[in-house]
Amino acid sequence: MGVPIRHSDRRFTWADYRSWPDDERWEIIAGVAYAMAPSPSVAHQEIVSALNGELRAFLEGRPCDVLPSPMDVKLSDEDVVQPDLLVYCDPSQNKDSHIEGPPAIVIEVLSPGSQQHDRMRKLHLYARAGVKEYWIVGPKDQLVEVLVLKDGRYTIQHALGPRDDLVSPTFDDMRIPLAKILVTPPYPDQVREGDPTGAGAATGNQVLDG
Repeated sequence: MGVPIRHSDRRFTWADYRSWPDDERWEIIAGVAYAMAPSPSVAHQEIVSALNGELRAFLEGRPCDVLPSPMDVKLSDEDVVQPDLLVYCDPSQNKDSHIEGPPAIVIEVLSPGSQQHDRMRKLHLYARAGVKEYWIVGPKDQLVEVLVLKDGRYTIQHALGPRDDLVSPTFDDMRIPLAKILVTPPYPDQVREGDPTGAGAATGNQVLDG
């Protein structure tokens, strides 16, 4: 578990977030700021790129689009995240600078330092915000979990491996061969809790290992 941010009496908002340096990656969950590792690994990005390509091909001609990170998603004034991939189907959510409101699908690719963040903090946030479908991709375990929101909580609809096709409850004709996706080894990544109003993430931060 991480320690509170240095200014524990301060809750950060969308306005604060918009004022932070563009070359630093942050997320806000319930007003708490989390510093993300500045650069993903090649392995992580290969998975994101492969999924992005498959989803973009599938969604061609449909009223939906897929966007890879970094893309800000504002779920509330105190909840701003950058999922690895998102699918949205409501054009009014596209605010040019960010997506506003819950996407139809959110996808996170796990790494050793982000599992707690993705499996706990962001899972609860996405459920609270009303994201209907959440994919958790585990490169180390060679596993993709497809979670569906029901009565305000996620249930696992599918747990799939490299020999399976990824299927989506939102799009019943989707078939993505996971042999094309789960082909690269994981690499260490980090999520740190900190204070973006200070000098980067230099002080008062703690690495959060999943």
